[in-house]
Amino acid sequence: MSNKRVSYFYNPDVGNFHYGTGHPMKPHRLSVIHSLVLNYGLNNKMQIYRPYKASAHDMCRFHSDEYIDFLQRVTPQNIQAFTKHLSHYNVGDDCPVFYGLFDFCSMYTGASLEGAMKLNNNDCDIAINWSGGLHHAKKFEASGFCYVNDIVIGILELLKYHARVLYIDIDVHHGDGVQEAFYLTDRVMTVSFHKYGNYFFPGTGDMYEIGAESGRYYSVNVPLKEGIDDASYWQVFKPVILNVMDFFQPTAIVLQCGADSLANDRLGCFSLSTKGHGECVKFVRNLNVPTLVVGGGGYTLRNVARCWTYETSLLVDETISNELPYTEYLEFFAPDFTLHPDVVIRRENANSRQYLEAITKYVYDNLKMIQHSPSVQMQDIPGDAFIDDNKTKEEDPDVRISQELEDKTVEAKNEFYDGDKDHDREEMET
Repeated sequence: MSNKRVSYFYNPDVGNFHYGTGHPMKPHRLSVIHSLVLNYGLNNKMQIYRPYKASAHDMCRFHSDEYIDFLQRVTPQNIQAFTKHLSHYNVGDDCPVFYGLFDFCSMYTGASLEGAMKLNNNDCDIAINWSGGLHHAKKFEASGFCYVNDIVIGILELLKYHARVLYIDIDVHHGDGVQEAFYLTDRVMTVSFHKYGNYFFPGTGDMYEIGAESGRYYSVNVPLKEGIDDASYWQVFKPVILNVMDFFQPTAIVLQCGADSLANDRLGCFSLSTKGHGECVKFVRNLNVPTLVVGGGGYTLRNVARCWTYETSLLVDETISNELPYTEYLEFFAPDFTLHPDVVIRRENANSRQYLEAITKYVYDNLKMIQHSPSVQMQDIPGDAFIDDNKTKEEDPDVRISQELEDKTVEAKNEFYDGDKDHDREEMET
């Protein structure tokens, strides 16, 4: 389905943060992805925004005031003063304190929040925030490299306008933070496809976790075994999502595209190719429901960059070459320099057809238990998270362009050099 209006959110500073030497989470991957997106010319097919930065108030729509206050105040320099708080907020090894921690959270959370707002206001059909998708963060603590749960905050914004929101998670790890946040409600259905068993992090996501109280049957878990390949994944993904769409009938979707489910990920154990992973994204896109697309896990940098660049092309419905364009990061992709390298399968697929069919049947039987397309009594719609209007505030006449105004600016079509079609070159030649 073509002609979708796509908004893409990217802060050029978000790739400059560093979790610390040896830590598997590399925000630098976001700079590499953006460079590929530009050099493939995909920026010409969507609106690129420098996103809003989320405030502490925005984050406290889900997280506790005390936890967000801690994230604002703790730094590597004053960490000694917060020693007793570190274990309380689960900050330490997996979730280290690094320079600019709160700024980093503000950037990726603000982008998901603004994406949700643009969908609510019908400014786009698809909103992309590859810096988001940090699905493990809990109300009172950090978890699994995640500090602020931008997904939950984005969904809360969507719920202002949408009676039913569907959350789909294809990260190799269970989307526990999002499931926990909406475990008791029938307005959000969470569907997670993930590795389960053998003490694999986070240890949740059994298929018998189905929700409770009003949310009973609104949590859907598809626990998978190691080594699952494209064909097996598709065998379970397609029928589960079709059944969910049929019974739940969401009016908005949030899709978490964790790339640690790709083959040979540093922390993952699945065997998906970029094309197989992308097939899920394409399938959700073709459901024709307003969709917020976010990143997530992914710890082999070159593979994450390939995957999310390819999925950006699918979301804007543009075919791109298997040969990677020249960028300043090209050496990362040696020796093949291709978008879709051959997948080297190092793990046997432990998921039998019978096992996958049994899970699919169990999910279907549970979905039959929910009230078909549940009606939600909508009250007055609360205001937007922030006012997206340049005229609301008097600008300082002594400042040429304020940072706030610059952050709201959509990147112009001629912002990025585009070879022979470059707009600036045309102006110079006339």
